[in-house]
Amino acid sequence: MAFVTHLLACIFGTGAWVAINGLWVELPLIVNDLPEGWYLPSYLTIIIQMANIGPLLVTLMHKIKPGLLKEVAVIYTIIFLGVVALFLLAFLWKETTWIAGRMHSTGFLTLTFFLSLVDCTSSVTFLPFMMQLQSKYITTYFIGEGLSGLIPGLLSLIQGFGLVKCVNITQNGNTTQAWLNATDNNYQIETQYLPANFSVQVFMFLLCIMMLFCLVAFFFLTRLSKKDVSNVTLCQSTITLDSFSTTDEQLSCNMGPSDTSNSTDDLTPGRATSSHPDDNVEFSWGHFALIYFLTGWVNALTNGVLPSIQTYSCMPYGNLAYHLSAVLGSMANPLACLIAMFLPNR
Repeated sequence: MAFVTHLLACIFGTGAWVAINGLWVELPLIVNDLPEGWYLPSYLTIIIQMANIGPLLVTLMHKIKPGLLKEVAVIYTIIFLGVVALFLLAFLWKETTWIAGRMHSTGFLTLTFFLSLVDCTSSVTFLPFMMQLQSKYITTYFIGEGLSGLIPGLLSLIQGFGLVKCVNITQNGNTTQAWLNATDNNYQIETQYLPANFSVQVFMFLLCIMMLFCLVAFFFLTRLSKKDVSNVTLCQSTITLDSFSTTDEQLSCNMGPSDTSNSTDDLTPGRATSSHPDDNVEFSWGHFALIYFLTGWVNALTNGVLPSIQTYSCMPYGNLAYHLSAVLGSMANPLACLIAMFLPNR
């Protein structure tokens, strides 16, 4: 039964960011067909940041009305929303509307917002649910979350990017007059994009299937947590965002019997603790401020600046460079996390 739970936790984790990661790696094929063109990654970045209203609302609900918002109901809602949005995106991603004097891909942008809402909200709902299970399943969940970037990248590599060729469409025109016979050639070269191994629609359907697997895995996880895991679960009560404090009772509940010896350690800001009391390291507030600043700076570059300018930095070198940059960039994070599991540096 433990193996089944590990498998379900991994599949559940793949649904965390699979939609947005899939859209990023599919951009090299989409960007040439939508009216936004090279501006599309910038639109996508802004939409994803706007979708952070989801986790903000969840956090406020937990603070204002603790216990009113149930994680299980929220998770069912957002996963179902992701399945529906991906299914509709497979058919509507090319739909455009005339807005403010120019064409916009309203179908793609609107559904992208809902998918971003799903993935952003999963960050504050999936993990609190997993905290109710044994701690060994949390590692498996994070492996699945890493696969949410790796699997779409592998699918995109299999899909390919489609070859680009230049076709001569010169039209010949003959001019005949009483005193002149001449041929007027209008030389013109047209760029044609050959199709990939499978279409964008098929790719969206594959992402939709992954979200369906996530929904099924979550359904069985909720049943397992009641029937088979409840007798060894770390915490019987529902864990919400406002329940993560440093009290002895909660730490012993969340971290399990093997970690209760550390539950009384001082975890206040300004002190970092380890498993050995003699190895405690003091950190100043300035040190913490520097760490938070660097974390924010790296996240701003990774999730904001670099994705939005990727078309301008890669497209001049061709579709192959853009395609490989998007795919390998999406695969780099989970691979780095996998390496860090075997080569920890603490």
